Amino acid sequence: METNKIYQGNCVEKLKEIEANKVDLIYFDPPFFTQRKHSLTNKDNSKTYEFDDKYNSIDEYLGLIENVLQESKRVLKNTGSVFLHCDKTASHNIRAVMDKVFGRENFQSEIIWSYKRWSNAKKGLLNAHQVIFFYSKTQDFKFNTLYTDYSATTNLDQILQDRERNENGKSVYKKDVNGNVILGKEKKGVPLSDVWEIPYLNPKAKERTGYPTQKPVLLLNQILNIVTDEGDLVVDPFCGSGTTCVSAKSLNRQFIGIDISKDAVELANSRLEDMVISESNLLNKGPNEYQEKTEKELAILQNINAFPVQRNSGIDGFLKEYFEGMPVPVKIQGEYETIEDAIEKLEKASFGKDYKMKILIQTRETGISRLFGFESDVTIIKSLELQMRDLIKKNNEDIKRDLQVSGFSSNRNGNASI
Repeated sequence: METNKIYQGNCVEKLKEIEANKVDLIYFDPPFFTQRKHSLTNKDNSKTYEFDDKYNSIDEYLGLIENVLQESKRVLKNTGSVFLHCDKTASHNIRAVMDKVFGRENFQSEIIWSYKRWSNAKKGLLNAHQVIFFYSKTQDFKFNTLYTDYSATTNLDQILQDRERNENGKSVYKKDVNGNVILGKEKKGVPLSDVWEIPYLNPKAKERTGYPTQKPVLLLNQILNIVTDEGDLVVDPFCGSGTTCVSAKSLNRQFIGIDISKDAVELANSRLEDMVISESNLLNKGPNEYQEKTEKELAILQNINAFPVQRNSGIDGFLKEYFEGMPVPVKIQGEYETIEDAIEKLEKASFGKDYKMKILIQTRETGISRLFGFESDVTIIKSLELQMRDLIKKNNEDIKRDLQVSGFSSNRNGNASI
């Protein structure tokens, strides 16, 4: 079978056309046994992509998976691997089938693809991950170790020091004859774990095609980088919108895609022409890049039970509790902001939203000018720090007044005298 092409047809029959021991990686994202029809339109609503995920029984579904796995095993090289993408609906059943076909001893990892999604559509815990089973054909499988950065809490100076076991079996720093700590080998970082936090495709991402189960190319890139090298052959028996093939082409791998849907094949071929791959700022910059709030601001928001809002100069947070059925925006007065400036920013950010309450947390002792240029219904609340200052100031004034009434005064050293 010719490579770097996408074929329409039954995946089991098409796999039989591939010569044995020729493939380096099989990745497939089969239907998830949801027992429903999936349908989604593209961005300009000019095309609707549909496929049925309905089966007469779980046995019929697992029979399909087993047949694909059997053919996958046949075409894989001894150094090859298979990655099967699934979710909670049948992952436990699929794991048993994979053990049967590839052997329990060739199970390598259960990868958790974790992502953020926002939905309150059903009762229960929010679905925020999918599973990818990683099996090798033999123990002699290809594997490229990838490394990630150390966490902020890691003591790197300790990581770089060599260790050994003492007479009690306890891990201690290794020292030379002069008692100096011996530094260990060069460190590349933390080996990639089996939990991958790769963002789900943004609804507005240019990479999105409208295909119902489209996965991000970045997810497939990570899989291909782990178990393949340039020039290796990658096969996807359920290629759908062609994400695996786009990933393979971008990483200089050969590929074969198979799908029973004519629409899917056409879509995949068009993606191979355009090669649109969305970057992830979250992966490139890290989650801390999006944190603009200072520790002080986060503490204020936490104390009033509010969610923080990033990248908004007019609103710093929203109360978790609504007022009259509407969200309550919160603005914290900036270090160099007047009360008027802070109120104006909050009002502009709230324009057209019909919030029933808006709150400004005052952090500095600045009065409101009589020349304030517009009406506002913002509620001003002093921060705890300001309230404490006011309390101390009031108590000092009360003490001073009481002393004056009693005939006492204070000398320069602060000592009371008559």
